[in-house]
Amino acid sequence: MLADLKLGPAYDGFLFLAEDSRHPPSLRSHHHAELELNLVARGEITYVVRGQRLKFPARTLLWLFPSQEHQLVDRTSDSQYYVAVFKPSLIASACHDPAYDGLKSRTGSGRPVLQSLLAPDAFDFLKNLMARVMEGSLDPDLLNREGGFGAESDFRYQHMDPDGLNAGLRHLMLLAWRMHQSGQARHGGIALHPSILKALETLGDDSWEGDLGDLARTCGVSESHFSRLFARQMGIPLNRYRNSLRLARFWEQLQLPAKPTLLEAALASGFGSYAQFYKVFFAAYGEGPRTCLRGELFPSPADRIPDKESA
Repeated sequence: MLADLKLGPAYDGFLFLAEDSRHPPSLRSHHHAELELNLVARGEITYVVRGQRLKFPARTLLWLFPSQEHQLVDRTSDSQYYVAVFKPSLIASACHDPAYDGLKSRTGSGRPVLQSLLAPDAFDFLKNLMARVMEGSLDPDLLNREGGFGAESDFRYQHMDPDGLNAGLRHLMLLAWRMHQSGQARHGGIALHPSILKALETLGDDSWEGDLGDLARTCGVSESHFSRLFARQMGIPLNRYRNSLRLARFWEQLQLPAKPTLLEAALASGFGSYAQFYKVFFAAYGEGPRTCLRGELFPSPADRIPDKESA
């Protein structure tokens, strides 16, 4: 899926810090015209790229190029990772020396993801630079909430000093590329079985409805074998992945013009009941949905939201 990040003309890209504790998961497989850079500041994140599942621990610097379809499939509960994107126009204007030709690629290297493990001092320097470039951005809670699905909503990235941001992004991109070249190259990943790739495609279809047996039959394997294979290859149980998908769809539901209630959004996202939704939501964010939202997305009367949040 080609995602439109809807960056305004004043911006050469954007930068924000994604945190598991407040960043809604965005689990749709996608690519975009912009070059993407991730720096894992804490914990671990997991992507599926080019048919492989790859885990990235803290201090990993990774690049996702415009034609690389990628899907975030899991994060540890303590994860923090910077996400920066750079417009093609910024790359064209900033990269003249052949040393930076790699940034102009649409496909990256022959490996699924171009990645390196930074030395501790280089990691600290780059992390601090990213924090400084972010100064003047929108509220972190807002950036995290919209960073999960902003490409599909009316959200627009903003910064109080676009010129300063653009200068910072240019410097960040070139410096990160030099650090990548001197970092410890990382390789490896788990090549996913065709049935698992089929499962990810099937589960990503909002119109698909079915249980474990239906999914196993769709993927051409037995139910018991499929469940074990999914957990072994993806590193997480199938029900955890499905619940993450449902949470992602819940956040998308809240952006619909109809402004559904929490119950309506939960049911439309695939949860069987409000109680099931509340339990999964609380496990993911450490608080109930009403507390988490703080009324920001529900300016209409309180009776639009169920009065009780019970597990």
